[in-house]
Amino acid sequence: MKKHIVFLLIVLWVSCNQKAGGDEHFFKPESKEITDKKTGVSIRQLTNYKGNSHHFYFTNPGWFGNGQKLLFSSDRNNRTNLFAIDLNDYTIQQLTDLEPFPLPNEIEFFSAFKNPVKDEVFFWYNMDLISLDLNTLEASTIYKLDSGWKNSMTSCSADGEYVYFSTSEDLSDLFEVDVLRGYVGFEETWEAKPQSKIIRVATDGSGSEVIFEEKYWIGHVNTSPKRSDLITFCHEGPWGKVDNRIWGLNVETKEVWKIRPRSHEGERVGHEYWYADGETIGYHGTRKDGSAFLGHIRYDNTNQAEVNFSEHTGHIHSNDKTLIVGDGGGVIKLWKWNGRTYDGPRILCEHNSSMKTQHSHPHPRFNAEGNKVIYTSDISGYCNIYLVDIPDFESLPYVDE
Repeated sequence: MKKHIVFLLIVLWVSCNQKAGGDEHFFKPESKEITDKKTGVSIRQLTNYKGNSHHFYFTNPGWFGNGQKLLFSSDRNNRTNLFAIDLNDYTIQQLTDLEPFPLPNEIEFFSAFKNPVKDEVFFWYNMDLISLDLNTLEASTIYKLDSGWKNSMTSCSADGEYVYFSTSEDLSDLFEVDVLRGYVGFEETWEAKPQSKIIRVATDGSGSEVIFEEKYWIGHVNTSPKRSDLITFCHEGPWGKVDNRIWGLNVETKEVWKIRPRSHEGERVGHEYWYADGETIGYHGTRKDGSAFLGHIRYDNTNQAEVNFSEHTGHIHSNDKTLIVGDGGGVIKLWKWNGRTYDGPRILCEHNSSMKTQHSHPHPRFNAEGNKVIYTSDISGYCNIYLVDIPDFESLPYVDE
């Protein structure tokens, strides 16, 4: 049975009652329409507050309410909390009221994950894994992480029954660790090879189990959006130095295997994500000579395809191989599959974000229908969230134009 939380400064039921009768936890629309100077594409700026706002990490969808609402994180009143924006009228609702925590357990919602089968979201509050009902705002602790361990990205199974995440030894007492701002301690953590676990937690709070454990830094557990028996995880660290970046795990048989094993010395692969089919994994990388490629592969290492491209990219995302979005070089760019390779990239719009912290990384991703792209940028001075309708691909300029 779930344990209901009574936080000193997270009074969600009280907040819910206040919302019903007043505007303390509602914000007027901050949205405005802007036109991209380079492409002429219309962009909807969703937030405009003197504090940083960002959507979830690009592997973690935040849409709910039949796609009409979007979850996001925002720093307001000197606190970081979870919010929702109604994409019909752009009103904003504050969903949590959380007392801040210092490093290494500061509040952040990059790792939050929306249950794919119900209006429920999971996030970390210090050492507690919280389940929040997005309709009633009832919050429950479904798991408590032991002291001495570090929380990480959450991911919910396709059937909505389990939340998965990795945890590793907290090494912040040995050296400074602040991965969100400048990857401080990133290489040191990799070199230390901390003991790591992948843990499965029942979303109803009825139990948990360790399903895999090893002495290597594990990160980015990603659940297949269609198959509840499949997850991927990564060996975290510098892409060119880890033994292998992408790993598969069958949560029923506990079988573990390499996905897209390194084929040549000096290859770097990463930013892996699941296609919507739940069996194909997209990624990008570079070779020893610096040449870049976009790739996808089935979870069992079949049907691999890799296509060279000349432009730098950061994160990428797609629902399938048809259209890929990336964020390198100060622009949001698109590649289109033509049957044998990718056309482009073409510029959807400029983001011109500083990329100084994780908060300011655009992390672009498509919505489920594949007709919109969401991204974050600090071009306004603060991180804000932007939503763009995808126009005809051929109408967009090439990156080098």
